Amino acid sequence: MKNFMDDDFLLHTPTAHKLYFEHAANMPIIDYHCHLDPKMVAENHPFKSITEIWLGGDHYKWRALRANGIDERYITGTDTSDWEKFEKWAETVPYTLRNPLYHWTHLELKTAFGVDKRLNPDTAKEIYEACNAKLKEDPQLTPWGLLNKYHVEVVCTTDDPTDDLRYHQQAKECALKTKMLPTWRPDKAMSPECPDAFRAYVEKLAAVSGIDIHNFNDFLDALQQRHDFFNSMGCRLSDHGIEKFYAEPYTDNEIKIIFDKVYGGYQLSAEETLKFKSAMLYIFGIQDHAAGWTQQYHYGAMRNNNTRMFEKIGADTGFDSIGEYNTAKECSRFLDRLDQEGRLSKTILYNLNPNANEVLATMIGNFQDGTIPGKIQWGSGWWFMDQKNGMQNQLNTLSLLGLLSRFVGMLTDSRSFLSYPRHEYFRRILCDLIGTDIENGELPYTGYEQQRINQMVEDVCYYNAKQFFNF
Repeated sequence: MKNFMDDDFLLHTPTAHKLYFEHAANMPIIDYHCHLDPKMVAENHPFKSITEIWLGGDHYKWRALRANGIDERYITGTDTSDWEKFEKWAETVPYTLRNPLYHWTHLELKTAFGVDKRLNPDTAKEIYEACNAKLKEDPQLTPWGLLNKYHVEVVCTTDDPTDDLRYHQQAKECALKTKMLPTWRPDKAMSPECPDAFRAYVEKLAAVSGIDIHNFNDFLDALQQRHDFFNSMGCRLSDHGIEKFYAEPYTDNEIKIIFDKVYGGYQLSAEETLKFKSAMLYIFGIQDHAAGWTQQYHYGAMRNNNTRMFEKIGADTGFDSIGEYNTAKECSRFLDRLDQEGRLSKTILYNLNPNANEVLATMIGNFQDGTIPGKIQWGSGWWFMDQKNGMQNQLNTLSLLGLLSRFVGMLTDSRSFLSYPRHEYFRRILCDLIGTDIENGELPYTGYEQQRINQMVEDVCYYNAKQFFNF
């Protein structure tokens, strides 16, 4: 029986061990999509306790706590102490066996805090006090220190077009070694479902852009002004969180009328909403191509399912799930329109429903154009799929239907500064898959092919992203 999480954790062959420790483990990280708070990065926020840095905002852990019967006051409540929240997590961890949280929990404790003990009710107080003591005395347990510790070369946050990006500017002017860049996330600009919220957003956009918005053309001018500003601040990616792809036929005049209607406070029909979303998604694609950006599309989440809890504590608190959306035709039409016009940017597609794995793995092959390797990418296992099985399935399917060797690799997609061991998790799984094939005689590992495989591991872990994004 192997020891839990030893040096060969997830590595089942000598070749996998060699690939990981000689070619993957020490590669820098390019975290090209995350949800870290730019303010916390720029100000090198001092964490008051392990509860704040570890449990705050982590809806993965929150879902597990709820499933374990823990009262919400110990999860997002304000009337319980940091210790009480940590204690409830320690009680829950033994019940997460075979959930990726069990692995992540102990990887994070080990790599960040040097704690090589299993968290449970018996060890909770000792670990809590040891980690809090290290937070006070160890300069590596700050945002800057952690980014440096995990060799994070670039981190791309997720930012609304109305954001003034003051903290990105502040980060440029400080001693932070990691490059922090913004990412354009214009979801609110294409969400007209609630007229009052949409009008409020348009008014905010007008204020930050300095452009009076009276009609749809003004709206586009304001968005372009913000797009240009983001570009001047080093932004090189957009990201879109969408339920599905939108490619409804429409005329320019229809969209102008729809904008006037919703801006005037009138509720749109379902057809009008789809047309508006389709127009905006296309326009954003044109803007990204003109700026030379990479566009990302995360689709398939069914959000805010629990109305009671949404009204109580808001969005992004652990009440989302995988949705079922048949969107292959719309995705194809959307990409095809941009391709026909010669305005299809580098693109990364992420699906949340694993049933769409083969759909996207084959979709990306339709629009590779020979200009650069892997111009159209199928993104890494996302959200509910960024775990062992999800990563293995994504890597295997991409290998079968595309070119794994051109894959831009892993990202954190996290709000936590302690999530960087997920890159280690991914890299171990990648090396184990390739190493197993070599040991089984399914891949050669001598001469030229040995060099190619070694380089492929390094490319997927780091170099492909570095060359693809050209930050």
